[in-house]
Amino acid sequence: MNLIEVKNLKTYFFSDEGEVNKAVNNVSFEIPQGKTVCIVGESGSGKSITAMSIMQLIDHPGRIVGGEIILEESNLLKLSDAQMRKVRGRDVAMIFQEPMTSLNPSYTVGYQIDEALRLHHKELNKQQRFDKVVEALDLVGIPDPKEKYGEYPFKLSGGQRQRVMIAIAMACEPKLLIADEPTTALDVTIQAQVLDLMKKLQDETGTSILFITHDLAVVYQIADEVVVMYRGHIVEKASAKELFENPKHPYTKALLNSIPKPGVTPRKSRLDTVDDTVDYLSFPKEIR
Repeated sequence: MNLIEVKNLKTYFFSDEGEVNKAVNNVSFEIPQGKTVCIVGESGSGKSITAMSIMQLIDHPGRIVGGEIILEESNLLKLSDAQMRKVRGRDVAMIFQEPMTSLNPSYTVGYQIDEALRLHHKELNKQQRFDKVVEALDLVGIPDPKEKYGEYPFKLSGGQRQRVMIAIAMACEPKLLIADEPTTALDVTIQAQVLDLMKKLQDETGTSILFITHDLAVVYQIADEVVVMYRGHIVEKASAKELFENPKHPYTKALLNSIPKPGVTPRKSRLDTVDDTVDYLSFPKEIR
């Protein structure tokens, strides 16, 4: 069963001269209930714009010009701004790439998690919200959560700040969690911990995850299904197992060939790169 369906989504950016950048052009995919879908591709392929379109956080001069985003039979693109504000954080939450710029340095981490509860769970009193914030911090593995409630972001490590971002996103138990390259700024050890945490939370809560990344090693670890984007288009869509065992589109093959393979890729050898002279949109799309 699909939690959300994106149908023929088009998000364009307009200039004063009338030029149009088709950042997301006729994109369609589904996110099943309780599963992880990864969108992969190079920088500029439209991954993050797709995620921001689902959240309806596209700023001028960008605009969603067509398509549907169906969340449990409700088209998000038909909702008013006030209705969409109720959806963000409660039904659909997002973890951004850089926690230090996403967290407000002027407020404690507890206050910032509590803010989401104040907005979406007005039935909770102050003590109940405090208990839920402490529970959220404990759930994401923050040590001494009651003490950390009053800490400011600059006092936490990079890994802890990203865990706080996950706690904010998960506080209202969203149906869909969008993670936009949440591990890019972290070292490999912390990255693995954050990925394990997200998988653990998904197993416990049944939340669907849309994971945006350019790191195919991460995709291999966590994805159930994979969407490959190139210049605003989906060129291949398949289960993770199918994609890694039998990539069909030339662009997907180029991405996979750029990854060093332990025991296969000779040391100090030059890795393959995506050929910028090839128009990969000229090849048939591979939707499985």
